[in-house]
Amino acid sequence: MKKQIKVINKEKGIVQITTIDERFYSKPIKNIKTGLPEFTFLPSVSWICGYYPKGIQFFKWLATKNWDEAEAIKNEAGEKGSKVHLATELIDAGKKVAIDSKIMNSNTEKEEEITFEEYHCLMTYVSWLKETKPKLISSEFNIFSDLYGGTVDRLFLIGDEIWLVDLKTSQNIWMSHVLQISAYKNALQFDKEIVAKLKKLGKTVDDVKLATLQIGYRRNKNGYKFTEQKDKFELFKNVYEIWKDENGEKSPKQKDYPLWLENKIEKI
Repeated sequence: MKKQIKVINKEKGIVQITTIDERFYSKPIKNIKTGLPEFTFLPSVSWICGYYPKGIQFFKWLATKNWDEAEAIKNEAGEKGSKVHLATELIDAGKKVAIDSKIMNSNTEKEEEITFEEYHCLMTYVSWLKETKPKLISSEFNIFSDLYGGTVDRLFLIGDEIWLVDLKTSQNIWMSHVLQISAYKNALQFDKEIVAKLKKLGKTVDDVKLATLQIGYRRNKNGYKFTEQKDKFELFKNVYEIWKDENGEKSPKQKDYPLWLENKIEKI
């Protein structure tokens, strides 16, 4: 059954609910009339950005695969990215990640030994950290606007500049990736903790720069590529309108199920 209810921030009472291929973020709010707690559901930024056209190169690649094969490749890449993200969090926390470490696979919810390719991604991430020497402001935190929710990978102080950095294990960056971080930046203004941290550094949300950091990158000697991206939030708003037209006021699909199934059948 393809359904996942995942607590992603226990202190703030935030869960991520996935049904079929639709992802929502849920956050607790207080009912204005009753004063009782309830949940509001918001579409994820990644789901919305999926409505941006992939481009001719993507469709050329898709044409060389059948649908099942393309889905399998996409899912495998997602699992790899998920494990690498978790491992980079451990590294940022000052913990050691060994070549035979077991990392949680968020899809199977089981610990799996890290692969060589995943370990190589981590090696290049550490190389970037040592070369750039960023200071970590916040990591893997959830943000909300009044229209959407999402998870920011990193907020770094590099030199005297604030960077919202999106970690990628892919070799290509698509416009949907740029729209994602543009939406994240816009939502920072609604996060009081982040705004307060920026204020202490003498910065505002407007000062935040955007970048993608590709690790395990095979097209240069470094093995990583740090690319500054332009803020494309105005374009994201257009894509949001397309998403809204296609989906309307959707909420997570919910249905009651019995805890067990049984049936008595007459035997001959």
